[in-house]
Amino acid sequence: MGNHGSNLDEILAEDMHHWYNKFMRESPSGLITLFELKSILGLKGMSENANSYVDQVFYTFDMDGDGYIDFVEYIAAISLMLKGEINQKLKWYFKLFDQDGNGKIDRDELETIFSAIQDITRNRDIDPEEIVSLIFERIDVKGEGELTLEEFIEGAKDHTDIMDTLKKIMDLTPVLIIIVEGLAV
Repeated sequence: MGNHGSNLDEILAEDMHHWYNKFMRESPSGLITLFELKSILGLKGMSENANSYVDQVFYTFDMDGDGYIDFVEYIAAISLMLKGEINQKLKWYFKLFDQDGNGKIDRDELETIFSAIQDITRNRDIDPEEIVSLIFERIDVKGEGELTLEEFIEGAKDHTDIMDTLKKIMDLTPVLIIIVEGLAV
């Protein structure tokens, strides 16, 4: 991962006009649909969990909820993942994990997302059940079986091992490289 960061930093630092030209070449309509995103990422034959995860990523990046990722949303998403403050990233993670949109994440939601990420990245270094158990053991101090945004952010920030694991699991660098290289055509 060491050289990915500098490569992506350089890519992000490119002139906005250049970024816009790349975006428009890949998506002449100026909008990326969910189908187009999956096509850009080369995601075919995914498990149901992995497919749901990609859908959830798309919907969190589609900030205005119109069913498309436009250039502004695209740049905002990439900037968040590369340069965002830790609170911004944790809020985005939470929104991604909260699949039913009830403002809380439970064990099943978290485990489903972690498993889906592993289905896509093929990285199975961390057992989803173990990390979910660790997260709830340390962060769910009231034992309610679900976490609010505030509990999640404060708990992750208070436990460096959990924060490090989240960063490792949620590292979207390979996905961003595919997007950037796909848009560079």
